[in-house]
Amino acid sequence: MAQDFAWLRRGVVEIFPQPTDVDSESETLEKRLATTSRPLRVKLGIDPTGADIHLGHSIPVRKLRAFQDAGHTAVLIIGDFTARIGDPTGKSEVRRQLTEAEVAQNAQTYLDQVRPILDFDTPGRLEVRYNSEWLSRLDLGKILELLSTMTVGQMLAKEGFAERYKKENPIFLHEFLYPLMQGYDSVAVEADVELGGTDQKFNIAVGRDLQRHFGQKPQFGLLLPILIGTDGVQKMSKSLGNYVGLSEHPSDKYQKLQGVPDQLLTQYFELLTDLALEKLPANPRDRQLLLAWEVVKQYHGEAAANQAKEAADSGGKKGAIPEFSLAEIPQFPVKLAYLLNVSGLCKSSGEGKRKIQEGGVYLDGDRITNVDTTFAQPDELAQKVLQVGKNKFVRLVP
Repeated sequence: MAQDFAWLRRGVVEIFPQPTDVDSESETLEKRLATTSRPLRVKLGIDPTGADIHLGHSIPVRKLRAFQDAGHTAVLIIGDFTARIGDPTGKSEVRRQLTEAEVAQNAQTYLDQVRPILDFDTPGRLEVRYNSEWLSRLDLGKILELLSTMTVGQMLAKEGFAERYKKENPIFLHEFLYPLMQGYDSVAVEADVELGGTDQKFNIAVGRDLQRHFGQKPQFGLLLPILIGTDGVQKMSKSLGNYVGLSEHPSDKYQKLQGVPDQLLTQYFELLTDLALEKLPANPRDRQLLLAWEVVKQYHGEAAANQAKEAADSGGKKGAIPEFSLAEIPQFPVKLAYLLNVSGLCKSSGEGKRKIQEGGVYLDGDRITNVDTTFAQPDELAQKVLQVGKNKFVRLVP
């Protein structure tokens, strides 16, 4: 009896290889899922190059959860080693290399943010691995072996490299190592499937090649779309301001999502929820409100979703983020630690400093780790949300 793999195909752009591909095996991913005698090992790599994740990043994580629910093992790789290089995919110039301490702090915030999505509790359903475990131990001989599996021509065929080479923008040799390191992750964890955005096909294919090289059965690649941001034009990005962050207050999430453009609603439902698309409300406004409520419920619970809805319905007052008036501060400049104290988020300036050092303080979603952070004027803070941990928020108002 044919199995229903609707959960597998939902929102997926491409699964490769397929039998029609020149170099493919006759087996398909569906066939392997139907005939396997063991849970498949499904890999997703996350490089903690920043502190926060937005809904666009959640898409492959949600697919990883779907594999968990189907009985397979999610292998979440925290790229603490590769993040120090930075994925060159889609970049017109070399990334800034992060320090080990920066990467470690970012990694912890990533895990906190994906916890509402993945099953962390069922034995055998999740492995969290750090790729420094194997990449930091590679000696020069092994690195030379990895380099010998690809030509410079193959590397320059990678979209970002090709464009930079054409424009005579510098390409540094350490950047060539990134796809090989990500590919070697698949060897290290013996992946059966690797998930990624459509921009990751090259890197996933490198993983297949390296698995062959090391005598393993090549993984399948499953590609998911890049989410368009709330502006309806460009991909979701914090730098463009068209994002919805996973660590944002429920009311802020709700407010942003209830304004998603009509033409994006079907894609948002398909990629960010499990709701049946054929049963969605016909009216676009009803769809917007359902989307906002459903996504907030996923990350914060039904009570928080109802409260965020009530806040929006009451003009942003009932159940909204508590406000703190900057007029209560005697004088500026003001240190962040003091602001955390007087706003009621921390019991003292000393506690505020500790929270900053621990990486638990955010201003409008941006994590602040410098205990000496100082603000010269109230205008720098007006209408921004100050956050400590997961559940303490105030909006700073004039």
